[in-house]
Amino acid sequence: MAKPNVLVLNGPNLNLLGTREPEIYGRTTLADIEAACVEKGRGLGLDVVCRQTNHEGELVEWVQQARGTQNGLVLNAGAYTHTSIALYDALAAVSLPVVEVHMSNIHRREPFRHHSYISAFAVGMICGFGAQGYDFALEALSAILIKSEDS
Repeated sequence: MAKPNVLVLNGPNLNLLGTREPEIYGRTTLADIEAACVEKGRGLGLDVVCRQTNHEGELVEWVQQARGTQNGLVLNAGAYTHTSIALYDALAAVSLPVVEVHMSNIHRREPFRHHSYISAFAVGMICGFGAQGYDFALEALSAILIKSEDS
């Protein structure tokens, strides 16, 4: 049996992790997070690919391309979480299990960050645990994918 394919997508400004507001996001770089996701995925029996973009349209295209090629998504859409109806529509179209990740607790931040367009399609949201949130997301997605294989 082939390993389930999982796409980890990161949105705008996450390429600056490690130096961007370390008091909020910590000092872990995106490269560190991506390497940890691939390793964690390997341990969970997942084939993990990571991508990051600062461009909304590219993120939308990656979500669309996931239909038929990926078994699930881990998505930290950054600021697009709170603004992107295009991303909302793309997630509606792909019908894949999505785990939403935020390094900070978005509910303890500015009011505009409290609303998520991603949550309407996410099986769950993990926020406030920094880089470890990606580990939690992959564990949750792995459990969901294994459960769906068993049914």
